[in-house]
Amino acid sequence: MKYTLLASALLLAGCSAIMPTARQHFDLEAHRGGRGLAPENTLAAFSNAVDMGVTTLELDIGLTADGVVVISHDTSLNPDHTRDASGAWLAPKSGAPIRTLTLAQLQTYDVGRINPASNYGKLFALQAPRDGERIPTLASLFAQVQARGADAATVRFNIETKIDPSKPDETAAPEPMVRALLAEIDKANMANRVTIQSFDWRTLTLVGKLAPQLPRAYLTTARTLKDKRWTDGLDAASFASVPQMVRAASANAPGPVIWSPAFADLTPEVIREAHKLGLKVLPWTVNQRADMQRLMDWGADGIITDYPDILRDLMRERGLSLPPPGKNAS
Repeated sequence: MKYTLLASALLLAGCSAIMPTARQHFDLEAHRGGRGLAPENTLAAFSNAVDMGVTTLELDIGLTADGVVVISHDTSLNPDHTRDASGAWLAPKSGAPIRTLTLAQLQTYDVGRINPASNYGKLFALQAPRDGERIPTLASLFAQVQARGADAATVRFNIETKIDPSKPDETAAPEPMVRALLAEIDKANMANRVTIQSFDWRTLTLVGKLAPQLPRAYLTTARTLKDKRWTDGLDAASFASVPQMVRAASANAPGPVIWSPAFADLTPEVIREAHKLGLKVLPWTVNQRADMQRLMDWGADGIITDYPDILRDLMRERGLSLPPPGKNAS
């Protein structure tokens, strides 16, 4: 009996060394709703991601001329995936800034398909078109998810404020954008399901003052870290590492803090350092399976990807807990 128990224990130990340990909170984020699969930042894309089963819908917001919070990565209409009321593609570099258009004007444009002649179209050639999709309001996304009830009750939102401090005339200023965003979150009673992220850390400082319990994600690239306009005045040269800089920037509020770097900037050592400082690490935008595997091996807390289907399959193979698929999933 003792030999049998010992052999069983050794077998289990050996299995645990080669089998992944299930983690309940790996964050599967659909970048712009999963733009590898459906038109970016549209209600169709977000619905598709919920159907598939993701932890979080990642999206970007801006303000219209009449102060409505809308979902768009671009600060101006993008000719790569925008057609006018007649169905014609916008001419290159002709897209009007979103802040100069009212919601009614914005709704005349179709963003349900990529221009196949564009470089962007070639990059996402397998994206399924959804003709007739409009740039949605944030309120309409919240309403869509709420209407699904228990089907989408656990889905979170990672919302990026699209502001470029080096081009202040292109968007609303940080404070009106943050206040409008927080008002929409409160109106929909979604505060417990939202993270606010930004490359422009001024907006995260404001969130820390106005809604200190909200999770904040500090987006970074090598370029923005070198420019104090992006880091709310912090000088990267004054810190031994980026995690230490993020920790210092986030010290003004008690809410959870995430470091969200370009994935190529990560190493196992810097992820461990971030964790020791109490930061979660959520890299962007990871589309290759091999890169996903490596980051998971290194201990990333989640991944932002254009292809949530690939990441979901990889999570399944590793025995990770999967977010439930929606009722419309096959």
